[in-house]
Amino acid sequence: MEITALSISLILSLCELNSALALNVSGARVSSEAASLKCKLQSATRLPAFSVDGDYVIGGAFSIHYKVHTVENNYTYMPEPLRCKGSIIPRTLRFSSAMIFAIEEINNSTELLPGIRLGYQIYDTCASVPVAVHVAFQLSNGLDPVFYTGDNCSQSGMVTAVVGEGSSMHSISMSRVLGPFSIPQVSHFATCACLSDKQQYPSFFRTIPSDQFQADALAKLVKHFGWTWIGAVRSDSDYGNNGMASFLAAARRAGICVEYSEAFYRTNPRSRIQRVADVIRRSTSMVVVAFTSNADMKILLEVLSLEPFPPLQWIGSEAWVTDPDMLRFSFCAGAIGFGIEQSVIPGLRDFLLDLSPSKVAASPLLTEFWEDAFNCRLRKSAVPNKSLCDGSEDIQTLQTLYTDTSQLRITNMVYKAVYAIAHAIHKAVCQETNSTTQCDKYTRIESKEVLMQLKKVHFSQNGYDVSFDANGDPMATYELVNWQKTESGNIELVTVGHYDASLPVGREFRINRNLTWVEGSTQVPVSVCSDSCLPGTRKVLQKGKPICCYDCLPCPEGEISNATDSPDCFPCPKEFWPNAERDTCLPKPVEFLSFNEVLGIILAAFSVGGACLAIITAAVFYRHRTSPIVRANNSELSFLLLYSLTLCFLCSLTFIGAPSEWSCMLRHTAFGITFVLCMSCVLGKTIVVLMAFRATLPGSNVMKWFGPPQQRMTVVSLTFIQVIICTIWLVLSPPFPMKNLTTYKERIILECALGSAVGFWAVLGYIGLLAVFCFVLAVLARKLPDNFNEAKLITFSMLIFCAVWITFIPAYVSSPGKFTVAVEIFAILASSFGLILCIFAPKCFIILFKPEKNTKKHLMNKNQS
Repeated sequence: MEITALSISLILSLCELNSALALNVSGARVSSEAASLKCKLQSATRLPAFSVDGDYVIGGAFSIHYKVHTVENNYTYMPEPLRCKGSIIPRTLRFSSAMIFAIEEINNSTELLPGIRLGYQIYDTCASVPVAVHVAFQLSNGLDPVFYTGDNCSQSGMVTAVVGEGSSMHSISMSRVLGPFSIPQVSHFATCACLSDKQQYPSFFRTIPSDQFQADALAKLVKHFGWTWIGAVRSDSDYGNNGMASFLAAARRAGICVEYSEAFYRTNPRSRIQRVADVIRRSTSMVVVAFTSNADMKILLEVLSLEPFPPLQWIGSEAWVTDPDMLRFSFCAGAIGFGIEQSVIPGLRDFLLDLSPSKVAASPLLTEFWEDAFNCRLRKSAVPNKSLCDGSEDIQTLQTLYTDTSQLRITNMVYKAVYAIAHAIHKAVCQETNSTTQCDKYTRIESKEVLMQLKKVHFSQNGYDVSFDANGDPMATYELVNWQKTESGNIELVTVGHYDASLPVGREFRINRNLTWVEGSTQVPVSVCSDSCLPGTRKVLQKGKPICCYDCLPCPEGEISNATDSPDCFPCPKEFWPNAERDTCLPKPVEFLSFNEVLGIILAAFSVGGACLAIITAAVFYRHRTSPIVRANNSELSFLLLYSLTLCFLCSLTFIGAPSEWSCMLRHTAFGITFVLCMSCVLGKTIVVLMAFRATLPGSNVMKWFGPPQQRMTVVSLTFIQVIICTIWLVLSPPFPMKNLTTYKERIILECALGSAVGFWAVLGYIGLLAVFCFVLAVLARKLPDNFNEAKLITFSMLIFCAVWITFIPAYVSSPGKFTVAVEIFAILASSFGLILCIFAPKCFIILFKPEKNTKKHLMNKNQS
């Protein structure tokens, strides 16, 4: 509500008398004529609702009515003072009565201000800022017509301090007037955090905690129950705007997102409040934080109740969530919020009920309350449409907020404010001597002195500590209250926990009983924009939406997240791999060609079988070593070839099993040397066949140059070259076991690294060179006559050998993991089986099954195919 320039000029005129009595135009002291000036009030004075004279007077300001008459000014004459209208607020009337009760209790005390009588002037501000400012000027002016008698200015009526106002907006306006005069103002209900600013409000104190504490507590409450998607409404006033700003800042720090934040005021047009109600109805958040006054919240809930809307979990600020009058809105059952701690004030209820007809008739305000409460009129009243009160009215039976002392919260704040001022006055005018207290009621004290003493007060009253910090704020303690539905269907205010801002972080809350939530549920409602992302996923923010709205995407391959709502996934260590859920890293399975798997067993069986076949063949040849077919085919080289083939079959076993340093060096060198030995024997046999036919030519003495010694030397020489190659390889860069982490991402391949690729391919190349040379010679000798000619058999064996090893190269390069080893073993076994079957199988068949062909005559028969 705005203050017009005319209203301000009206209020400022109250101070003109003091300015006239203080200084003249030149700044000199006033003359004796000025001292004899009579007090003149420049505008109509507002009469207090309750007043009693005393040695020291305490002012009071309460919004006993909630409206003022609207006056249209034409700016041609002095406007009339604003007058209250509407019904009396019983709760606020109780606050003002509690102030009177506290002052009378102090006046009857022998310990606090003994011998001194406190007075009071309590004004009704009508919930209006202009009226509150008017009251502030009147209290600071020190002139009151109630106590003004005679022509000279009197000290009577000057207040030492002011209790009130309950509204932050009204308190701010009053504090700007009272502050320059250093008149202490102690509010019982103004919670705006802005009032803690001592630069702007140097004389302001309060017995209720600042909204900064409440805003932090509300944010922690929302976070405690896991609500990250909420709506927010506030009063469009200093209380609501500053309180919500503090809450939103705390909520943002806690990672809470706000879907909407709407402001309204009870004097706004109905369409504005309807728009706020529509926003609440359309919202997707289930939790609404309302930082409003009780009057504003009442109007909003009345509008909401006109149309159905989804069940909502209300989180309330202290101003409305502990107001018993709000409990009639049953659709808010389950609401939670913070309230001032309940208290007990002995004797207060009896004082409130002590309203005799004569006392009521003497006070226009009590008369109005009495007529409203009992719906009748007193004789002095001219209220139409009401019958005359017959005297049977009994306030003891009256059920109203005025007589309800079951939830004394803010009332206790008024009670403590009066006692705080009394203790400050006590420090200023009383002296402690010999365990006795002496107070001088004639001591004139300045309001500034009371202000200084008020900063130092620290006492306990009815078990409640009272003190102020440097900002004029008390220690912040709250009760956590819950609107719970009784069996009868009524809503009652239940204390379910406590909050103490002085405790360490994380331990401020203490919930000591079960809460009921919206629609009577015992399960905590869920209010999130997006469900939590489970471990194994990561959050990806939705474009154009708050950070609480996101999608959950699975972690990429090889990465995990092991926490809920993880913003990122992180890769596993090299030797680990995510599980199926991608929420933990497990050691990668180690893979190698082992004797326990089917492929390893099959290859090992063929290897052993081939070695046994070579040994059996050697045994057959040895058993028939004197037979023509054995002798005709160079038995010494045949036995050496069978021996080398046995080693070739057995060397494949070194490729099976977990690689070790020795097995890696052994498998490649054994393979290379045994195969060269094998090729050397085959080459020797091929050369022998060629030389044998060359020797049959007239005059040829070739065989003497390639007899058994030369054959042995050839085999040894060719094999020794391979031994040298393998030795150089092992010395310079030998094969070694390694963990292959690149072929497969999800498992480790144990394999033998070549060490030197040049060495490996040199070994294979040398074997290939001998095989090709042997194949060429065998082709040249394949059409030589006679049955003992082995060239055809060697040709077929070399064809198989070369075919196997030519196909081995691409297969070896392209095969992954353990199949690389399997391909190498297969090549060794296939080429070995090709040699033994092509060269020795026909001979063994003749020896065992066609003995009639195992004769020299048959072998020398050139015409027999």
